[in-house]
Amino acid sequence: MKYPHTGYSVFCESLADSLVRQAGRNRESLGLFVPEHFVGHWGAGVSYYKEHFWNRFYLPCPPEIKVWHASYQYTHYLPPRNVRVVLTVHDLDFLYSRPSYSHGRYVDEIQCRVDRADSVVAVSESTKRDLVKNVNMRGKYVEVIYNGLNKFEGDEQPPVVKPDGEFLFSVGTVVPKKNFHVLPALLRDNSYRLIIAGNRSRYEHDIMDEARRWGVEDRVSIIGPVPEPVKYWYIRHCSAFLFPSVAEGFGLPVIEAMYYRKPIFLSDRTSLPEIAGDCAIYFDHEFTPDKMREEFAAGMERFRSGGMDTDRMVEHARSFSWERTARRYLEIYRELSD
Repeated sequence: MKYPHTGYSVFCESLADSLVRQAGRNRESLGLFVPEHFVGHWGAGVSYYKEHFWNRFYLPCPPEIKVWHASYQYTHYLPPRNVRVVLTVHDLDFLYSRPSYSHGRYVDEIQCRVDRADSVVAVSESTKRDLVKNVNMRGKYVEVIYNGLNKFEGDEQPPVVKPDGEFLFSVGTVVPKKNFHVLPALLRDNSYRLIIAGNRSRYEHDIMDEARRWGVEDRVSIIGPVPEPVKYWYIRHCSAFLFPSVAEGFGLPVIEAMYYRKPIFLSDRTSLPEIAGDCAIYFDHEFTPDKMREEFAAGMERFRSGGMDTDRMVEHARSFSWERTARRYLEIYRELSD
């Protein structure tokens, strides 16, 4: 939760929301280890343990803590040995986005966390396959618990400057694994705009270089992170949602856009086909520009002509539930605390 507007932040906040509700109904005690600005966020029925920088090196636990949920595969926050640990692994994205000579370092870091864990959870079958193939599980079973759908229930908020005309939308931290630089080619020979929201990095220069290559730089906007009400405004009003990531553990924005009945164009890499199934259109595996343009045009025509069942898309998105996710995690906590 240190970095807002990221998939990991959404995971932590959404899971905590559902855990707090269910633990409250069951009269179970629940503690949350959070940055200072989240203390009190979930009300008075929760115990809060404020994060300090030195907790990376020393993390004392009160005797009432029996189970610790390490919610990230590279976490620095691990309790004493007498406390049992649940580890969630979101992805092994370095396998797809880092040079092979660097893989050993990342594997060693995850191995250390797996060795410490009493229960290991992956957020998708894709992540589980990568994990058991590259990390020595030492006989430990890896359970897959899918993330849930975030159904925004507040008032959507339009951006200060609304897009002029029809636009395509994507969201995610602007880093190479998100593969956003393949998208400007889709704007050739049409009038769409492309809007990418997410924490920015130097990679945006590569995206704009591609936009200049195709002569569409005036129709590509990288707008940085946006609040949830603005993000959902973009999703609701876009002509299509694009998500060409080559290294995704789950892909929360995909099911969010699906819930809004939007045509969705994805890469066919890692977890995305598993999560979206046949409710999405998949780009050419090699992201060949001409082929992608053909797939995009055909997909938009198919969607507009009623060739995609939007009711089934909504039903599929709803099949991912934070309540179900939290229920299973609570069951694991109970099993380990007995």
